[in-house]
Amino acid sequence: MQMASVFSFSLRRFVARGFSERPPCLLAIFLGLLLSQGCAMLQRPSEIAVPTEPTTQPAPSPLVPAQPAGKKSAPVQAKLPQTGEASWYGAQHQGKQTASGTTFDQARFTAAHPSLPFGSKIKVTNLGNGKTVEVEINDRGPFAENRIIDLSQAAARALGMIESGTATVRLELSSSQ
Repeated sequence: MQMASVFSFSLRRFVARGFSERPPCLLAIFLGLLLSQGCAMLQRPSEIAVPTEPTTQPAPSPLVPAQPAGKKSAPVQAKLPQTGEASWYGAQHQGKQTASGTTFDQARFTAAHPSLPFGSKIKVTNLGNGKTVEVEINDRGPFAENRIIDLSQAAARALGMIESGTATVRLELSSSQ
C-alpha cells in the first residue's frame, strides 16, 4: 500500500515537471510498473496446475484406430465379430471430408465405425436377409445410440436396407485382408 502511494506521488511529480526531470524519476516509474506486473502474474492456488506422473501406454494393437492429426477420439479396442444395428448415410454427407481425410462418396462401399482402424476391410452381413458386402472404414460414427456401424448408401443398398434405414448386421474382418 505504501509503495503504491510513493509510485502515485512520483508519477504526479513527473507529470507536473515534464520530461526534463532527472533519471531517478524514470527509475521510479520503471520500478512501479515492474511491481504492478509482478502482482498481476500471481495465481490463486486453484489455478495452479498440479504435475501428473507420465503414464506409459501399451504398444498399439492392430485393431486400435489410427487417428489423423487434429482428430481426437478415445481409442477403444474393437472386437470382431460384432453384432448390432447398422444405419446408413448418404446425400447429406456427399463430398464432405471424412475423419480419415478422404472425401465421402455415397456410391462407394465405405463405412463409419467408432474404433476400427481407417482402411480396414470389413465384411458386413445383413442378418435379416443374408446379404453380404465388404466395406472400407474411412470415417468415425455412428453417433446414434445402439448402432455399431454407419454404411454408405451404396453399401446399404447392396444389403437391402435402404427402405428400413437400419438392419441387424454382423461385422467380421474381411478374408481379403
